[in-house]
Amino acid sequence: MKPFLVTCAFAASMLAAPPIVIQNATVLTVTKGTFTGSILIRDGKIVEAGEKILVPADAKIIDATGQFAMPGIIDCHSHIAADSINEGSVSVSSMVGIEDVLNPEDIAIYRALAGGVTVANVLHGSANSIGGKCTVIKLRWGKDAHDMIFEGSMPGIKFALGENPKRAGNPSGQRIGAGNVPPRYPATRMGVEDVIRQAFTDAKAYQQSWKEYNEKVAAGEQALPPRRDLKLEPLVEVLEGKRLVHSHCYRADEILMLLRVADDFGFKIRTLQHVLEGYKVAKEIAAHGAGASTFSDWWSYKVEAYDAIPFNAAIMTRKGVIVSLNSDSAELMRHLNDEAAKTMKYGGLDETEALSLITINPARQLMLDKRVGSIEPGKDADITIFDKHPLSNFAKVEKVFVDGQLYFDRNNDLAERAAREVEKKKMTDKEKEQQRRTAPGAQRRPAA
Repeated sequence: MKPFLVTCAFAASMLAAPPIVIQNATVLTVTKGTFTGSILIRDGKIVEAGEKILVPADAKIIDATGQFAMPGIIDCHSHIAADSINEGSVSVSSMVGIEDVLNPEDIAIYRALAGGVTVANVLHGSANSIGGKCTVIKLRWGKDAHDMIFEGSMPGIKFALGENPKRAGNPSGQRIGAGNVPPRYPATRMGVEDVIRQAFTDAKAYQQSWKEYNEKVAAGEQALPPRRDLKLEPLVEVLEGKRLVHSHCYRADEILMLLRVADDFGFKIRTLQHVLEGYKVAKEIAAHGAGASTFSDWWSYKVEAYDAIPFNAAIMTRKGVIVSLNSDSAELMRHLNDEAAKTMKYGGLDETEALSLITINPARQLMLDKRVGSIEPGKDADITIFDKHPLSNFAKVEKVFVDGQLYFDRNNDLAERAAREVEKKKMTDKEKEQQRRTAPGAQRRPAA
């Protein structure tokens, strides 16, 4: 009952809050143009946005004169707020999930908010051909792990292609198979494909066994249910369109391989992650219906990444692919607006297209575009306010709202830093004193 009670309390607190009006801002709606005006927020939702709106008498007014309001930034590939991300001992780890290891106290959450991010797709790592289940979170700093989960979001699962699932070395740097470390299949790109095909062959058989069982029960027959398989259940959800596939990849050949495998088994790849050679096969990606979530200009950090180009996002966009820019990094996550701006230089995207890469496009990729990704009436009030145009690298985040609640305020942050430093010093001094008292030899003999 606890999660239900917490959710009810959270909802009640929003309902009790007065409406908020952001006034005199340059509003970058992303989908409905740009204007100078106001945004009315009530009960966590955007009620109205326009040049002139009726301001409720009880509204809290935020004057954003000279500032820019845009939808909260959405990161389609993140690993923040997770205590662990790789179950690297097996090639298929679809039985594990990020939801079980969410850490709401990860300071990266607050730092991402300070960069204007409001939603993140927290992925399993890339140690496996088929990895663990993913979780979409809202950056509700201060809430518990349950309340950070984006309610109603489509579940996902992480795949990985190329060097990472081959596991040429284990996390400690030792070669797989060396010493007491047992080798783990696959060790080649051929093997990666085989692992995925075998897993979905097993999933189809498992799906059929449950279908036959349900048909017998519906016909009034007595039957034993199949043995539940927590590894195969998420893959059946993929086959049935109930779970989204997000796949780590780099090279054009492996991208085409995965699209063919998905076509053979009758499911879709929702997003190709990194997809650094996507520009080579953009037409095929668009034909499959996959999205692409890439870096703006990361390359040459390993052999697979040498053919990356900064025009990748723009080329795929022009070929009809829904493209987003992601971070895969708690540091890069803080300035995704700057990453989006690079696509104007490298590829000639316009302002709206560039902003779409970090707002409405990742929302579409995550099937959340009816809730977030643009400033429109009825959508969640996830709004970021910059002091300058967000595509300027001089822009700073002033305020961030999630569900209409203020989760970051630059002025408050600066004002509270001195007090926090004093508190931090007290805590560290106390810890040092405790260590001194308990150190070997620190205890004195009692007086005679």
